[in-house]
Amino acid sequence: MKRVIFNQKGGVGKSTIAVNLAAIAAHAKKRTLLIDMDPQCNSSRYLLGDAAADSTPTMMDFYKSSLDFQFYPKPESSYAHPTRFENLSIIPSHAEIGELQSKLESRHKIYKLRDALKALAKDFDEIVIDTPSAYNFFTQSALIAADVCLIPFDCDDFARQALYTLINNVREIQSDHNAELKIEGIVVNQFQPRSRLPQRLVEELIAEGHPVLKCKLSSSVRIRESHDQNIPLIHMDARHKLSQEFVDLYQELQGIAD
Repeated sequence: MKRVIFNQKGGVGKSTIAVNLAAIAAHAKKRTLLIDMDPQCNSSRYLLGDAAADSTPTMMDFYKSSLDFQFYPKPESSYAHPTRFENLSIIPSHAEIGELQSKLESRHKIYKLRDALKALAKDFDEIVIDTPSAYNFFTQSALIAADVCLIPFDCDDFARQALYTLINNVREIQSDHNAELKIEGIVVNQFQPRSRLPQRLVEELIAEGHPVLKCKLSSSVRIRESHDQNIPLIHMDARHKLSQEFVDLYQELQGIAD
């Protein structure tokens, strides 16, 4: 399973969801790889802490190698770094990866990630891709390479308008590059069940036929502590309400896949 976490709007919890779903998959004995393609490197820091800044090779190195023809390129698995969590590896991002975008576009490298993931699928049961908050070369590459797309959504009208644009972009990728890509669902993040606005927006999205998932993620200070300690919630506090919500989300996604 190759899953991309994607939303063009920032601040919706992409990296948090990507890391915690990957950690839960690994905790369930799945050989799991997290790929960080965001120049903000949030997923990389979440799992590796301060060591993320010095980690090499990175996704930037992978893309640099695609620009320099090599008779004997490094195997894709050599870019994966094991983490301190069993069964969980990461290919970290780099703050300067965005500087390669124009060269990659002009050299038509949009399918390189897809080809790499086909090779990596031999070594990993699940691959989770964290993407930038933009519809650019890197997010398009991830959507072309993935089996499914999970869309984080926070409940406000700005996010709703961005969601419509996002879905149209995913459909364009499906039409032009990856007919097998499926929208796995929309996961509502930082949900406040006692507030009328989130309830109304969710009900309206469901009425419009959008695939809103049953599991919703609550807002909690605990997740900030998880970021600060560089420990996914399943390892830091498995009994916490939000930890269980992530587990429920993972199980719902597994049910959809089956």
